[in-house]
Amino acid sequence: QVQLVESGGGLAQAGDSLKLSCLFNGRTFSRADMGWFRQAPGKEHEFVARITWRKLSSFYADSVKGRFTISRDNAKNTVYLQMNSLKPEDTAVYYCNSVVDTYPVGSWGQGTQVTVSS
Repeated sequence: QVQLVESGGGLAQAGDSLKLSCLFNGRTFSRADMGWFRQAPGKEHEFVARITWRKLSSFYADSVKGRFTISRDNAKNTVYLQMNSLKPEDTAVYYCNSVVDTYPVGSWGQGTQVTVSS
């Protein structure tokens, strides 16, 4: 059974905005803290942002703080990542996952590619 499905990636220019979505399995993740990660070519998965299941708090990597916003709609079993002021260094495949602190828990989905040109 598919657990996580990311979408919304694409091509963007520096300064543009994109909004990513992650549809999660409600039975598995309805009360899980969720996060976004990214993986650039040849690199490990990098933490980007997380949000608690009650949406009481969020936390961001320094590299995206002030530019990205994580949110979730538990009724729709969806986590979002609004990305503004995109930079070429934001280019990566973006994944969502359940988290403990800033660490992913469980298997990865297929991810969604974000490519930012200068």
